[in-house]
Amino acid sequence: MIIVTGANGKLGRGVIEQLLKRIPAEQIGVSVREVSKAQDLKDRGVRVRHGDFSDAGSLLDAFEGASQVLLVSSGILGEAGIRQHETAIHAAKKSGADRVLYTSHMGSSSTSYFPPMIHHAATETLLKESGIPYTSLRNGFYASSLVGLIGEAITTGEWIVPEDGPIAWTTHADLAEATAALLTGQGWDGPSPNLTAAEATDMKGVAAMLSDIVGRPIHPKVVSDEAYREYLVAQGFPEPRIAITLGLFRASRNGDFEQTSNALADLIGRPPMKLRDFLQESLPV
Repeated sequence: MIIVTGANGKLGRGVIEQLLKRIPAEQIGVSVREVSKAQDLKDRGVRVRHGDFSDAGSLLDAFEGASQVLLVSSGILGEAGIRQHETAIHAAKKSGADRVLYTSHMGSSSTSYFPPMIHHAATETLLKESGIPYTSLRNGFYASSLVGLIGEAITTGEWIVPEDGPIAWTTHADLAEATAALLTGQGWDGPSPNLTAAEATDMKGVAAMLSDIVGRPIHPKVVSDEAYREYLVAQGFPEPRIAITLGLFRASRNGDFEQTSNALADLIGRPPMKLRDFLQESLPV
């Protein structure tokens, strides 16, 4: 049985939908914190059980009979999040799973300017040390994150950003399809190749796309990191979010998110969705 954690989230639910196209529902199980939100999956024959990364006992029950476990990153940073992942890895091993797949990131690094990458690197170390066969999915940067960064720029025509570098923006839908393909076929041991869209684009390139989509100029205004911090404070961003947002730009200009590969296209059997097409679908224009 393939067990998917976080199946009420965007990526986890996308993986489940793709798995249902490939294998019978009775071969799929989900581990979710809120069982009621997965009732539709239960109605379709998927095994639904409560599982909480902070509760090893609940995970052992949710992972019962697992051949593979897809560990979707909890999104909780720092030591608390790493401990949660450690609990989940140990539960998967104890349950007898043959392999754990983990939703890591193309920029995974213990020295990254972008805090989530340190979190991913620590989890990859835990997987390696656990002794269980694993695959860390080096996913491209979620394109949905870009929508939040754009904010009111499509209305004001001015997009305030610090200096940046190219990012291989990649959609949840494409990554979900690729993950399902890996769960039901051959994969890699250890870190995967970068699972990214075909090209990396900087904010100047994104602004050009936005201008074309909305039919009027969107001008990126490049400011210092400190000025950008002040801008985010004025927007009401809490300090942890400011650190993450600034870290994204610092890491991008360090080249951490610009490397692409054909691995994603090979897995899904077609070119990944282009960023412009994603923005066209996602922005309120």
